[in-house]
Amino acid sequence: MSELSTGVLIVLAIAVLAMLGVAIVLAVKLVKISKLLRSEDLPLSNKVAFWASLVYTVSPVDLIPDPVYLDDIGALLLTIHFIQNTAKRLGVLTGPASDGVARIER
Repeated sequence: MSELSTGVLIVLAIAVLAMLGVAIVLAVKLVKISKLLRSEDLPLSNKVAFWASLVYTVSPVDLIPDPVYLDDIGALLLTIHFIQNTAKRLGVLTGPASDGVARIER
């Protein structure tokens, strides 16, 4: 292999590993946010936004056709941030919302 193709393969491998890391972090946040989605105190609009972003993520239609799914990941992260901020404002989420941990106040 030439040096150029080796360099391209290394860059692609690093990009794939970075994307895998982001996907793992996102999966953990999705599991933690599921507690908030079951709360009756959370408005329906937040639940609809979550499911809409999840459907957008798995659908083959993209606003930005790219191999690294930047718009898909961004849609999910924005929705998670939206849900956590709303839950904190309503008093459903206690503690810092930035840590991604869903703590239900009962």
